[in-house]
Amino acid sequence: GKRPNIVLRWSEAGFEAMLGAYRWALDRVLRHRRLTLLATFATILLTGYLYTVVPKGFFPTEDTGQLSVSTEAAQDISFDAMVAAQAQVAKILQADPAVDVVNSTVGTSGFGGAMNQGRMFVGLKPLKQRGVSSYQVIQRLRPKLAQVVGINTYMQPIQNITVGGRSARSLYQYTIQASDFDELKRVAPQMEAALRKLPGLQDVNSDLQIKNPQAMVDIDRDKAAALKVTADAIRATLYSAFGDRQIATIYTATNDYAVILELDAKYQQDVSALSALYVPTTDGTLVPLDTVATVRRMTGPISVSHQGQLPSVTMAFNLAPGYALGQAVASIQAAERAMNLPATVLTSFQGTAQVFQDSLAGQGLLIGAAIFVIYVVLGILYESFIHPITILSGLPAAGLGALLTLIAFRTDLSVIAIIGIVMLIGIVKKNAIMMIDFAIHARNEGAAPFDAIREACLLRFRPIMMTTMAAIMGTLPIALGVGAGAELRQPLGLAVVGGLLVSQVLTLFITPVIYLYMEAAQAWWRAQRGARPAPDGAALAPAPGE
Repeated sequence: GKRPNIVLRWSEAGFEAMLGAYRWALDRVLRHRRLTLLATFATILLTGYLYTVVPKGFFPTEDTGQLSVSTEAAQDISFDAMVAAQAQVAKILQADPAVDVVNSTVGTSGFGGAMNQGRMFVGLKPLKQRGVSSYQVIQRLRPKLAQVVGINTYMQPIQNITVGGRSARSLYQYTIQASDFDELKRVAPQMEAALRKLPGLQDVNSDLQIKNPQAMVDIDRDKAAALKVTADAIRATLYSAFGDRQIATIYTATNDYAVILELDAKYQQDVSALSALYVPTTDGTLVPLDTVATVRRMTGPISVSHQGQLPSVTMAFNLAPGYALGQAVASIQAAERAMNLPATVLTSFQGTAQVFQDSLAGQGLLIGAAIFVIYVVLGILYESFIHPITILSGLPAAGLGALLTLIAFRTDLSVIAIIGIVMLIGIVKKNAIMMIDFAIHARNEGAAPFDAIREACLLRFRPIMMTTMAAIMGTLPIALGVGAGAELRQPLGLAVVGGLLVSQVLTLFITPVIYLYMEAAQAWWRAQRGARPAPDGAALAPAPGE
C-alpha cells in the first residue's frame, strides 16, 4: 500500500512511545495495588479539603466597558452645591484616557434617590484602545475621586447578568431590619462602622439618611382659631411658597408652558423666610405666619426604607482585590456575631449576595444528584451495583484537577466553574466506561480479571487519549480567556482543562486497580451467598509478581 506521510509516521511513533511508557507504568501500578488504593483515598480527602478552602464566588465580574457611578453628599447640601460637586467628579472621570463618554444626573429620578445623591453612566473605550480592564480603571480613578471635597463616589462595572432585582451603589447588599425604628437607627451605624473595618470590603455605604435638616411648623391652635386661620390655609400657603403649585398654563402656537408659583430663590435658602409669609383668614384678611405658628429646626430621615413591612437599612459593598464573595459573607457574619445584636434585629443578605448564599447551599446537592443519576443509569446498563462505582472512581481526580487549577489561577469557585465541573463529570466517566466495558466483555468470555483489565487499558488507551485531547483542545480557548466577555466563561474552561489533565493521568491507573478490588469484592459476595463463582474462579487471582 501507499506509504504514510511523515506527519502520520511521526505521530504514530510518538503514540507508540506513549503506549510503551503507559504499559511499563501500568504493570508496576498493578503490582502495587494497595499503594494505588491509598493514593485514591488521599485524592478523595484532598479534593474535599480543597473544596472547603477554595474561594467561592457567584458570577465572575465581566468587563462590559460600562461603569455605573453613584455619588452622595452631605444630607443638608443644596441642589446647586450638589450639581457643582458632581461636575468636579464628571471632570475627573472624563479626563481619564480610558473614558469615552460620561452621563450625569443629580437628585431624584425614576430610579429613586434624593437631593444629595447623583447617578452617572460611564462608557469606556474599547478594550484594545484603553489597554486596561474596567476594574483597573476603577482602581485608578478611586484615589483621584477621593480628593473631591464634600462628595463620596461609588463605582461598579455594569454586568450583563444581574440577579436579585435590587440596585445599590455597590455590587452586594446586606440588610438590617427591626420593628423599632429608633433601635434600627442605633444599631445600623455601628454595623456599618464594623463593615468598614473589614479588610475585604470596599465602598461600604448605607441608605440610612437620618440627618436631613427639617423645619417643623407648630401651629398654636388657640391663636389660629381666634384669628380665624385654619390648618389647611397654612398648609396651602407653605405649598404655594415652597412647592410646585401650577397656577396657569401659557399656550403658544407650538408648545405650552406651565406657570409655577413659588418664592424667589433667595428666600428659599433659610427658614427665616417663613416669618415673612402671610396666611389668609376665613374673612379674607392676611395674618403673619409667626403670629399663629412657631418654627422648630430639627433633623430627620430623608426617607425610611421598608422590607417585609419592617423598617430596614441596606448596606452595599464591593470586594477588595483578590477577595471572594464567600470570604466577605463569612467575615460579615463573624462581625455580626461579635456585635451580639439584639434578638429584635434581623439581618440578611440581599440581591446578588443572597442568591449567592442560596446557590452555595445547593452546589453539593447539584453535584451529588449528577453523580447519583449517572450511577443509576450505569447500574441499569451493566446490571450491576459494583461496576458503576468503578467507573465513578475517577471523579475525585477530576475534581482535584479542577480545584487545583482554579486555585493556581486565583479564580473563584463560581457558578460557571460548577457548570464546568458538572460537565467534567460526564467527560471523565467516559474514559472509565471505555475500559470497564471492554473488561466486562473479556470476563464474560472467560478471561481473568487481571488480564481483562490490563488488556482493556492498553487497547482503549488510544481512543481515551484522542477523546480527552479533543475535549482539552476544544475548551482551551475558553480557559485562555480569549474574546469579549471572556471573564464570564473562563472559570468553566479552567475547570474542564485542569480536571481533564489531572484525571487523565490518575484515572488511567486508578480505574484498573479499583476494578480489580471490586471484582474481588463481588466474588466474595457471591461466595457468601453460595452463588456460582466467576468464570475460571480467578476473581482473586493475584497480579504477576504480587
